Amino acid sequence: MAPASPPHHDAILIGISQRICAAGSFSVMAALLKLSTLDGVSAPEMVFYRAFFGLPVVVAWVVMTQGGLKGAIRALRPNNPWAHVLRCVIGVSSIFCVFQALSLLPLADATTLSFTAPIFATILSFLLLKEQVGIRRWSAVAVGFVGVLIVTRPLEALSAAAEHALPLAGIAVGLLAALLTAGVTITLRQLGRTEHVAAIVFWFFVACSIVGALTLPVFGRMHEPQTFALLVGAGAAGGLGQLFMTSSLQNAPVSVVAPFDYLQIVGAVIFGWWLLHTPPTVSTLTGAALISAGGLYTAWREHVRRRQALIQPTPPPV
Repeated sequence: MAPASPPHHDAILIGISQRICAAGSFSVMAALLKLSTLDGVSAPEMVFYRAFFGLPVVVAWVVMTQGGLKGAIRALRPNNPWAHVLRCVIGVSSIFCVFQALSLLPLADATTLSFTAPIFATILSFLLLKEQVGIRRWSAVAVGFVGVLIVTRPLEALSAAAEHALPLAGIAVGLLAALLTAGVTITLRQLGRTEHVAAIVFWFFVACSIVGALTLPVFGRMHEPQTFALLVGAGAAGGLGQLFMTSSLQNAPVSVVAPFDYLQIVGAVIFGWWLLHTPPTVSTLTGAALISAGGLYTAWREHVRRRQALIQPTPPPV
């Protein structure tokens, strides 16, 4: 009989499985939200409904994992409220831009541009956190930006006469969303030192619900019942995706599970082709490959850098 796998190995496999489920959930969420735009659903509405219908999923998860209501209340109590405020300001701005890009761009292109966030995170960590970034990580950043140029085709976007060019506004909003997402990544590094992960997720959903609700008098409108069903499904899928993603980090290192996030690009291509009848272009697939390669290499170098820091007398940079 073969020996049993060590528990650590089992935990890593569970973490990978959860991250794959997260990628699938977020792909479903994006596809449902993109379908809802066909009935005129705006980005502010997406922000509200995604958070409002995802919040019960998050609350149920917190209660179950924290040993009941009392444990959940303790976990959700913020130790650094102003840090949560900063995270929510950047995060809500980011999600607004993500959903606006989703309404302006094909599903595969919007998703691909969102994965430039690790590239921007490297740049921000160098500028704001004074992290040392070697030539290999800068090379990965350069490769990623080449991928961005291939996806966006800026010369075509600037030409009103070019057919099948991506709208310039969509490109700008998509890249701004990635930049803001990178800012969220930087703030989460600091927030994770003092705050429970349940509190980070919960208060972000609360902030999105409140801000989204405040925009409804201006941007909200009535939709067909099937459209509201899409929004409910998107909210539930987004909540599940957030929980799967968070749980994966409790079982496996981020460097192991993060590469599986790029399955969302595959999901976007499949759903865009199947549900929206928008086949991916050669430039989208080529650019996505380069952006993914740059992001995956950056994640691997981050893993190597942190592993080396653990065996040296100096503390690891954050």
